[in-house]
Amino acid sequence: MADQDDYKHGEMDTSEQEKAFAGFMKMSTNVAIVCIVIVIGLALFAT
Repeated sequence: MADQDDYKHGEMDTSEQEKAFAGFMKMSTNVAIVCIVIVIGLALFAT
C-alpha cells in the first residue's frame, strides 16, 4: 500500500481545477441566460 506519510494537506496545485470550474460556471451562466431569453421570447411572441 502507499505510504500514508506522503500526503501533505494543502500542497496540491489546484490552478487547473479552478480554471475548469470558472469555465464551467461561465458556460452554465451563458446557457441559463439563453434559456431565459428564449422563454421570454416565446411568452411575448407566441401565437
